[in-house]
Amino acid sequence: MNYTFSVPDNKRVRMIVSTDCKNEADDQFALAHHLMTPMFIMKGIVPCHFNMFSRDYGDGHTAQASMDEVNKVLDLMDLQGVCPVCKGSEFPMKDEQTPAVSEGAKLILEEAMKDDSHPLFIACQGALTDVASALLMKPEIADRMTAIWIGGAPYPAGGEEFNLRQDIAAANVVMKSGMKVWQVPSTVYKKVTVSLAELQLNVQPCGEIGNYLYQQMVDFNNTFYQFQEWPHGEIWGLGDSPTVGLLLAEVQRTDLYEMVEAPEISYEDMSYHFTGKNRKIRVYHDPNAELTLRDFFAKLKLNYGM
Repeated sequence: MNYTFSVPDNKRVRMIVSTDCKNEADDQFALAHHLMTPMFIMKGIVPCHFNMFSRDYGDGHTAQASMDEVNKVLDLMDLQGVCPVCKGSEFPMKDEQTPAVSEGAKLILEEAMKDDSHPLFIACQGALTDVASALLMKPEIADRMTAIWIGGAPYPAGGEEFNLRQDIAAANVVMKSGMKVWQVPSTVYKKVTVSLAELQLNVQPCGEIGNYLYQQMVDFNNTFYQFQEWPHGEIWGLGDSPTVGLLLAEVQRTDLYEMVEAPEISYEDMSYHFTGKNRKIRVYHDPNAELTLRDFFAKLKLNYGM
């Protein structure tokens, strides 16, 4: 990468990215951002399913679609081989006791069990299936990693949300575990908003990867035009990008989140219920949108610009 600065080793963290990369058009931006961020020691990418909204990929084929998209992004960035890519489960968990065993879940638990002074973070940009499965396969990893989850509806009520809908059982496993969780609910991740004009100016000119990121978003925007409320026409949310931005923020910025008891989640309506049995988790209300977007544009221009 074309940086004239370096990140001190004691400031760096291990990172695994779990991404439903072909679900829509923002995961690719977040993945590219992770790969360009020198604070992150990339330990793996887990392409995950979006089987509850499989579209034309078909039942049981969405994790493979995500894997193909991850490899395409790596190719366009000339970063193939930078870290392992291990496919997650093609299906959500059957219940809260049965892991959906996958190569992705194995990667997570194996990395969590390593002795390394660098903290381990898992950027969860979709269903929590593979993280929850890893927890069930080896419960002792709960205190050895932190999950940043883009998902869930606002507090305190909860409710319908896409990533949560993909695997409610997995979300309950994670919430009931002892693992540190930084949750970014839907009303918060939607704050990371860009216009297509901004992307044409700041992203499209930046090599093959920039052109692809921009064009696939325009194409997706046009494909789903018939839905009146989403997409919005001339803007898009880069809702997965807080998985980078939250770690760029100063550690003293405790004003960005609240500590909230981890809820148990209803299978009927995804509402939150507080039993008094679970530890507290971070629930963010400020995704540091300006910092996140400025940093992404700068890194893309430095590394792939004209």
